Amino acid sequence: MAREQLTVRGIVQGVGFRPFAYRLADELALSGWIRNDGDGVTLELQGGRAQLDGFASRLLAEKPPLARIDQVLRQPRPEREEDAGFAILDSAAGGNRAAIGADSCVCDACLAELFDPADRRYRYPFINCTDCGPRYTLVNRLPYDRAQTSMAVFPQCPACLAEYRDPRHRRFHAEPNACAHCGPRLSLRDAAGLVAGDAIAETLKRLRRGEIVAIKGLGGYHLACDARDAGAVARLRQRKAREEKPLAVMAANAVSLAGLAEPDELSLRLLNSAQRPIALLPKTAACDKALAGVAPDVAWLGAMLPYTPLHYLLFHEAAGRPAGAGWLKQPQPLLLVMTSANLRGEPLITADEDARALLPVLADAVLEHNRDIVTRCDDSVLRMGCHGHAQFLRRGRGYTPCAIGLSRGGPSVLALGAQQKNTLCLTRGNEAFLSQHIGDLDRVANCQALEAAVAHLQTLLATRPECVAHDLHPDYFSSRLARELAERWGLPALAVQHHHAHIAAILAEQQCDDAVLGLALDGAGLGDDGAAWGGELLLVDGAHSQRLAHLAPLPLPGGDRAAREPWRMAAAALHGWGADEEIAHRFPREAAAPQLARWLANGKPMAATTSLGRQFDAAAALLGVAARTSFEAQAAMRLEGLAERHGLPDKPPRLHRIDEEQTLDLSPLLRRLADGMAPAEGAALFHACLIEALADWAAQAARRHGLRRVACGGGCLQNAILARGLHAALGRRGLSMLQARRAPWARPGWRKDIFIPKEPAMCLAIPARVTEVLEPDQARVELGGVHKIISTALVDAARVGDYLIVHVGFAIGRLDPAEAERTLALLAEMGAMPDNPAAYR
Repeated sequence: MAREQLTVRGIVQGVGFRPFAYRLADELALSGWIRNDGDGVTLELQGGRAQLDGFASRLLAEKPPLARIDQVLRQPRPEREEDAGFAILDSAAGGNRAAIGADSCVCDACLAELFDPADRRYRYPFINCTDCGPRYTLVNRLPYDRAQTSMAVFPQCPACLAEYRDPRHRRFHAEPNACAHCGPRLSLRDAAGLVAGDAIAETLKRLRRGEIVAIKGLGGYHLACDARDAGAVARLRQRKAREEKPLAVMAANAVSLAGLAEPDELSLRLLNSAQRPIALLPKTAACDKALAGVAPDVAWLGAMLPYTPLHYLLFHEAAGRPAGAGWLKQPQPLLLVMTSANLRGEPLITADEDARALLPVLADAVLEHNRDIVTRCDDSVLRMGCHGHAQFLRRGRGYTPCAIGLSRGGPSVLALGAQQKNTLCLTRGNEAFLSQHIGDLDRVANCQALEAAVAHLQTLLATRPECVAHDLHPDYFSSRLARELAERWGLPALAVQHHHAHIAAILAEQQCDDAVLGLALDGAGLGDDGAAWGGELLLVDGAHSQRLAHLAPLPLPGGDRAAREPWRMAAAALHGWGADEEIAHRFPREAAAPQLARWLANGKPMAATTSLGRQFDAAAALLGVAARTSFEAQAAMRLEGLAERHGLPDKPPRLHRIDEEQTLDLSPLLRRLADGMAPAEGAALFHACLIEALADWAAQAARRHGLRRVACGGGCLQNAILARGLHAALGRRGLSMLQARRAPWARPGWRKDIFIPKEPAMCLAIPARVTEVLEPDQARVELGGVHKIISTALVDAARVGDYLIVHVGFAIGRLDPAEAERTLALLAEMGAMPDNPAAYR
């Protein structure tokens, strides 16, 4: 007879671990107890040595499906003669090693009950058990007990309580456990108020009529419409101001996507996983006609399967309410567009009152329920990458806040990310916890969401950082917040160069402690020299990074505006080989083209960039694929779509130069594209030649420095053709490619529409209202009662009453009135308004 204490760390709370351990101990005739605590789960077991060893072995081999065991510590304990039976004790406080699991799709056992007319939870929209359902989005803090979640306000009825207390039941301590008698309720409302009748049936009727419905999910609301109704899709785009960016669809099952997408076996596995992400699938030739307006001009369809009982009930209703779950194996005609319910650029809506405010601006009706969402969490987006590895484009529901293991522990670091596609990270020991996707920090609400995410993740992990890291760019909101938090907490703040961070993140994820070459390829990031980098060849060895080489710089006409107007980058490329006279002829619809051509020809000083993202823009504009864009990376996505459909040439010509300084010059490639190639042929040639150019560049550096591994990171690697092509091309040169797998290809940006400075001496960009239009490129604006004349040459025609973002005498963007008022109010609240508006530049 012996007694042991086991401390189990990992994702072991809220996943049915305690009832699993109870049943295993009972089977092996072991006495003792188990409880949740701040370190995870702690057990004491007493019995024969063989039984104790068997328990430890089976604990790892037979763990519940949602559990993840990172560590099991076994320590001897004195025997207790009076010990009898096995007990599940109340949770204990203390410790800080526990972790909460991510939200999971509804399991097969719950689906069987959901569609069984004889079951007491038949068609109950919130059915769940310890093997499925919400976790992260409803918990306030650990330990994971019902009292710590948004289910605390729903006392369980006797039947549910009996399940909850029965260690042999799969709902034992399933914290969201409920039924129609005691749990959350569903309701449908429109602009006139609550809608009578069955909420699911009425919602489906509205969707079939072409209406747009806001539907409450696990981490926020979706805007839904019938994906086969082109008119409904167009209305959704118009209302959300999402003109062309691809939309995701939800199907009842993977077979319902037949004829629209061509998922391979690994993509099917991704679609059907418990995480239920949006998976990017190759489109068929028939897709764009069948789903007009859903994913135009790209080669991929974003698709996901239902993950909440509520989603399944909509498809069940459309199928005619068949008994049993057999209908889920058959193709179902209903396809729903499911896109985040938010105003453009704003955070995902989670609160019912905010969703109701969408009526009737964005949605015709709101399908809501009275279970609060504690933590906002967008759908994750993944695609299959090289050699069967899934790659994140956005990490959110289903994966957050699961830890990424590090090669070693160290002081806790809070890293606040960059300005666009923001995600924060908090380390604890040898684990890194990524937050959900936050978004672009050019909106006040997103900045507030970042601050809230910082507080929530610290509370959830019971961890206080010892250092705060931020991007090198001093004016990013995330950088300013990092410095403020560091000062408030008395901690050091560490600025990290943007592209070093890209590569270092890959090395941390891959647990690589060796020196590597780094290819950092993105839209832009502030370089050590104050310039806009984005096509960088680095030597990275832990905290040390050396810039070995870069792409040949291109002028950046109009600054940030060039990223939204690719024709400007094409003009810069044309200027590079002396073709200034072609600029106005190639872009006759661009009123600024003649002036820009004169500026370039006359050598007007302007910023330059080494960004690969801007090279994509130049290529797209030269091929006539995109002169202007409505969302980030649109031009590059169009090029990718054309190249994917056309197919890359087997033996592309060498259309690049590498000079003595190891600068990679792509101008020969861009010049070939400007010679009048068909768009699809040119897009394919661009990708093929770019892949070979980058691989040659890296191989030369690898030989000089005696390295064999190349870490490739940055937003440009979201391009599947580039990622897989570079992997193969480097392999042919004897090099191995490291890439992100469990974290997104981070895509921080250069755009900074709104600055909220900490120091008054910093330049300030601020909303100002137009009071008078003076000339086509001048206007008078009002700020704090003071009127100033500014240039409007960088924005489309300004009108009286418009709110413009003004920086050093130039309008650099525009805001809607509500956003402008919120921004001004926040600036005033933070004391960041100029003390003397008359001195404002």
